[in-house]
Amino acid sequence: MTCWYEGPLAAFDTETTGVDVETDRIVSAALVVQDGPGLRPRVSRWLVNPGVPVPEGATAIHGLTDEHLQRNGRWPAPVMYEIVELLGEQAAAGRPLVVMNAPFDLTLLDRELRRHRASSLGHWLERAPLRVLDPRVLDKHLDRYRKGRRTLTDLCGHYDVTLADAHDAAADAVAALEVVRAVGRRFAARLERLSPAELHTLQATWHAAQARGLQAWFARSGTPETVDTSWPLRPALSAAA
Repeated sequence: MTCWYEGPLAAFDTETTGVDVETDRIVSAALVVQDGPGLRPRVSRWLVNPGVPVPEGATAIHGLTDEHLQRNGRWPAPVMYEIVELLGEQAAAGRPLVVMNAPFDLTLLDRELRRHRASSLGHWLERAPLRVLDPRVLDKHLDRYRKGRRTLTDLCGHYDVTLADAHDAAADAVAALEVVRAVGRRFAARLERLSPAELHTLQATWHAAQARGLQAWFARSGTPETVDTSWPLRPALSAAA
């Protein structure tokens, strides 16, 4: 039987106006689907006019300006519908979805759905839930004592994965997918007998433990920051924008 990391995978990524999942907006997104290792992925891309200014700091990261998005981007409501429809197709097909730092991208998508579709990600996926694979959570659990950062760029370097155009949603999604395959192979003895559904459940536990550890470190260093233990989606706030 083919192990999950040698089988079909999908991956999702976004670029945004900032890092606050409650108030920032999606400006571009991509979903890639790869039927097997080495096969050419099918790529769906979206460019969004968020309806709010894009801070210079965000533009400096992904290169998307207000002018470009106003001229070429689409309104958020139909884009969010298309994205969640395709994510639902992946879930219905039983295809695991790779999302680097899933609580960021999936929570942002959920808030955009609430903002523009009066709906939620959970509502759209009631019949077939996502089986998420988060390379950040997997790597941090399986190689927990390795020092250094664990951004997508760092993970690509560590697992010898090419990241051709960092902070392009499609390029980041493809790279995250390849990192997950590499993690699976490197830690095959610990992962090959686990199904994506089992891994999804385990990652929620692993992420919570990782978050509590980071929170304790913040407390010791006097950093006034709260770390959310939820994975892969943060609960909605009643006052969310």
